[in-house]
Amino acid sequence: MTETSPVLQTEHPDPRYASIELWPTATILDALAEAQMAATALVRAAVPSLEVAVEAALPRLRDGGRLFYVGAGTAGRVGMQDGVELTPTYGWPAERLVMLLAGGSGAVSQAAEGAEDDEATARAEMAAHHVGPHDVVFGIAASGNTPYTCAALSAGRAAGALTIGISCVPEARLLREAECGITLPTGSEAVAGSTRLKAGTAQKAALNLLSTTLMIRLGHVYQGLMVDMRVTNAKLARRAIGMVRRLAGGSDEEIGAALKQAGGNVKRAVLLRHGMSLDQAEQALEAARGDLHIVLKSRTAGGIG
Repeated sequence: MTETSPVLQTEHPDPRYASIELWPTATILDALAEAQMAATALVRAAVPSLEVAVEAALPRLRDGGRLFYVGAGTAGRVGMQDGVELTPTYGWPAERLVMLLAGGSGAVSQAAEGAEDDEATARAEMAAHHVGPHDVVFGIAASGNTPYTCAALSAGRAAGALTIGISCVPEARLLREAECGITLPTGSEAVAGSTRLKAGTAQKAALNLLSTTLMIRLGHVYQGLMVDMRVTNAKLARRAIGMVRRLAGGSDEEIGAALKQAGGNVKRAVLLRHGMSLDQAEQALEAARGDLHIVLKSRTAGGIG
C-alpha cells in the first residue's frame, strides 16, 4: 500500500507527533485539543452534505421508517451512543431504532476480534431486521472501508433503504455503497491509528447534527424545548413542569394534573392546558405530524376544539 491508500490516511503516523511521549503534559494536551478543534471544523465544512442527508431522510421517517445505526469498534459505539439517546430525549419510539454493532452487544465494552471483517453476518443481521424502503441507515466507519459496515450499507441500499455513509477517508468503499456520502477527512491521528481521537470526535459531532436536526424537523422540539422527552426521573419531572408553565401557564397543581393525564408528555400537556381534550390533542397532533406549531396556530384560528 502507498501512503495515500484510504486505510493509511487514518492509520499512518503523523511526523508532527513522532516524539509526543517525550513532550510535557501541557504540550500533549494542547496538541490533542487543537486536533479536536480541527475535527469539529471539518464537520462544519460538511454541512451541505449533512443537509442533503437530512432532507432525504425526512420523508421516509415521516412515513414510519426506522433509524439504523451500523458500525464496528469505536465508530459503532459512537453510533450507538447517538442513537440510544433519541428515545429519552425526543421520545423517538424504541421500536423504530435499530443499532447494529459488529460482534453484537458484547462488543460495546470489549473488542470483538475479527467481527468487523464479517460481511456475511452484517447482511444476515440487516435481513433479520427486514430493512426496507422506509428505513434510514447510518453507516459509520473512520477508514470508510470496514467490511461489516460496508456490507450492511450495501444490503440496506439493495432493499431500498436510504443509506448514509460517514467516512473519514475520501473515495472509500463506504461512500460508494451509500446513497448519501458524508466525508470528514480527519487524516492521521496524534497516536497513529487511534481513531477514537479526532475521527471519533468528527463522527460524533456529525451524528449529533444529523439526529438533532432530524428530531427538530420531525416536530419533537418546540421553541427550543424537548417537548417529547420521556420523564424518567425527578430532574426531568421538574423540567417538564417548567416547560408546560412556560408554554401554557398554570399553577403547579394544574400543570401536574395535565402532565398526569398526558402520561408525562409535555406536548400533550400543553394542548390540555390550552383547553383541548386528550382525544382532540391526539387527533390534532396526528393530523399535524406532531408539529405543535401547526396545532396551536390552527387552534388560534378556530380550526380545532
